[in-house]
Amino acid sequence: MSGAAPDIDRHMLESLVCPVTQGRLSYDAAAQELISATAHLAFPIRNGIPIMIASEARELE
Repeated sequence: MSGAAPDIDRHMLESLVCPVTQGRLSYDAAAQELISATAHLAFPIRNGIPIMIASEARELE
């Protein structure tokens, strides 16, 4: 395992919305997270799969 992040399909990311607010998400490639600025949450991407469960999200300050 190289430790490198898997490639993310940009078209798939554009179709995802925040499960809490239904708002747009931004992609943080360095952190491998999808950010919902409105909900102040960061949803992790694990092994190339976005985890869109609010209880799995990290709260942003």
